[in-house]
Amino acid sequence: MPTSTRPQGATSENLLSAILSGERFWPTEPQSLHDTGLSEPFLEGLLCRHLMAHGSCSGRRLATLIGLPIRIVDPLLDRLRSMQVVVHRGSGPLNDYVYALTEEGRKRAMASQQDCAYIGPAPVPLMDYVISVEAQAVREEPILRAELLDAFHDISIAPALLDLLGPAVNSGGGLFLYGAPGNGKSTIAHRVTSCYGSQIWVPHAFMVEQEIVKVYDPAHHRQVETEGEPDRQSFDRRWIRVQRPTVVVGGELTLDNLEIRFDPYTKVSEAPLHLKSNCGCLLIDDFGRQRVSPEDLLNRWIIPLENRHDFLTMGNGKKISVPFEQLIIFSTNLDPADLVDEAFLRRIPYRLEVTDPTEDEFYTLFQIACDRQGCDYNGEAVRHLLDKYYRPKSRPLRRCHPRDLLSQIRYYCVYNSLPFELRPEHIDHVAKGFFTDVPTRTRARRVAE
Repeated sequence: MPTSTRPQGATSENLLSAILSGERFWPTEPQSLHDTGLSEPFLEGLLCRHLMAHGSCSGRRLATLIGLPIRIVDPLLDRLRSMQVVVHRGSGPLNDYVYALTEEGRKRAMASQQDCAYIGPAPVPLMDYVISVEAQAVREEPILRAELLDAFHDISIAPALLDLLGPAVNSGGGLFLYGAPGNGKSTIAHRVTSCYGSQIWVPHAFMVEQEIVKVYDPAHHRQVETEGEPDRQSFDRRWIRVQRPTVVVGGELTLDNLEIRFDPYTKVSEAPLHLKSNCGCLLIDDFGRQRVSPEDLLNRWIIPLENRHDFLTMGNGKKISVPFEQLIIFSTNLDPADLVDEAFLRRIPYRLEVTDPTEDEFYTLFQIACDRQGCDYNGEAVRHLLDKYYRPKSRPLRRCHPRDLLSQIRYYCVYNSLPFELRPEHIDHVAKGFFTDVPTRTRARRVAE
């Protein structure tokens, strides 16, 4: 089983020195085996598993695979060779060798895989992950009005909503965004995240005693190229630089998604969603429509919302304390007061309504959609749309309608080999499928069901 030989925080001096030198956080490259916070047997097992998965590899290739400098990996390979676990299969460039497992090495790799099947960059100690989150937390970077305006410069949003949104975001707590569907609640969450520093560091995985928890998830983390001063290009390759995450979950959310998921076959754990969204934003979309009740969901987060840390249970039953440092946004089409009682609302003090656009805003939204989709704007066509399809039926305006209608016009024009134009006759063609009222009888039957 993997073990950590070092007391938690032994590499924190290196990390804190990077923070104090001007960087909010920079994962410094380990200079020795001790600096990694990992044991020699664990790293040897990881190397053997990589060799079993990849066949023969050069020493530098193995160092890249586990994210450690070659000066740390070379002595480990020499030790494995002296134990007849690996052999040289050839020479590599720059005084390197190509390594492969012996028969004894394959037995050792298989035994190691039964204990832990993790293959990837070496994990970092839990304390280093905690330090990184605390240094990069969104609460450490308050948003100014000018920054919020810049984040929303290319979309239409009511100034009154921005005046409420800024203080709510700076509070660092949770907030409700409620209103009719299609008015951009999810877009607001993504734009708010972009107001903070654009990049953060996350580890591929962290280690707690004998267990590994994977943190980096390509589904939620978008990798960016590492940039910086020439003398700061050296960094710990067990970390990866990503854009601040915005993790979006909807009706599929369950309480199990908020706990560490331990795989009994691989002996590797997966971090819960709120850990993956640390230093970013966690958007609970369609709140109130999950398979778990709103009360149970908020009960799970009462302590983390107040204390900014959470307690998670590892696969071996051990409890660990982890940071809870993200902006949580509950997006719902329902009135928050109808979902939870006053005690819960007190813990989420900001409740902002995202209203339908005015007709003037609707024209602006069409202009924005035309610019993005490469279509000339035609105000007369928008007026035709309002006069024929909205006002007569008192149909509510939605902020997503200009984008969606224009997309359907583009597909119609492509299909009919017509130039992509915003014209009244094109609107009439797509409106037949876009504005479809549910028959009264069908609606009544669904309500009864």
